Amino acid sequence: MGQTAIGKSNAKIILIGDHSVVYGQPAIALPLPSVTTRVVMAPTVSGQTISSRYFDGPIAQMGQNLAGVAALIATLLNRFDAQDTPFAMTITSDLPAERGMGSSAAVAVAITRAMYHFFDRPLTRDLLLATAAIAEKITHGNPSGIDAATVSSDVPIWFVPHQETLQIPFTLRGYLVIADSGIKGQTGQAVAAVARRKMAFPQVTTQQIQRLGELSHQARTALAAPDLMHLGQIMTDAQDQLRGLGVSSEELDQLTQVARQNGALGAKLTGGGMGGCLIALCPDLATTHRVQASLLAAGATQTWTEAFNLEEEPQ
Repeated sequence: MGQTAIGKSNAKIILIGDHSVVYGQPAIALPLPSVTTRVVMAPTVSGQTISSRYFDGPIAQMGQNLAGVAALIATLLNRFDAQDTPFAMTITSDLPAERGMGSSAAVAVAITRAMYHFFDRPLTRDLLLATAAIAEKITHGNPSGIDAATVSSDVPIWFVPHQETLQIPFTLRGYLVIADSGIKGQTGQAVAAVARRKMAFPQVTTQQIQRLGELSHQARTALAAPDLMHLGQIMTDAQDQLRGLGVSSEELDQLTQVARQNGALGAKLTGGGMGGCLIALCPDLATTHRVQASLLAAGATQTWTEAFNLEEEPQ
């Protein structure tokens, strides 16, 4: 203790299994190491302060919107018997809020790593995830755990609700473009819409959900093979199923089409839908830049890129 400590985490996106995971089907989430959250914890003479995009000041004065963060910090200070230890915590994050990229989980993971480092305590992965869940349960009520598992990982996460959360083999080479549609995602409304649809049209809706589950199994194989072309086809098929479930939007439909027209091997929404982000799989850097430019020209408000298993990073 007494040394400045740093904790890091990364963004995540759902590659496949959006919505079908609610009904027990598997999902695959990908970490995005180029989109990061960083927590720096430095010793001070007095006080316990936090600096972030949502709040600057004494930790004891944080508002209800940061109740999860406050509970996490208080729990760890009690765990380390360090309730009166002075420090300054600074949180910087590239992750946009409410875009399905795991923003709150990334903060919880980075804080946990920084505090364990600051107080010089060992931290296992299981302990990290259990600790981050303290904040996530307050922020989200009943989180699945997939966000924290992925933002703390450097390989994809295979997730089956109430059954397994596994880090899986990953040998893919290619690029992923993530684009913000500019419209806040509406996860709650989208989940409710699928539930209503399942009651009104049980047979076709169940078939769509099962198809998404099959596509998750295919995507796991494609990631390990690796088979970039097949993964692109899987993503596009998944978008068709999600559109059929009523969780896409005109903007997402248009942007995924624009991505494919400009060379993407596949494109789909990611997360809750009805807004939020889409992802597009690209085979090379030139295509990646073309897809990025076309998406921005078509109305996307921001894009990120991730290079898989390549030394060359997109600019």
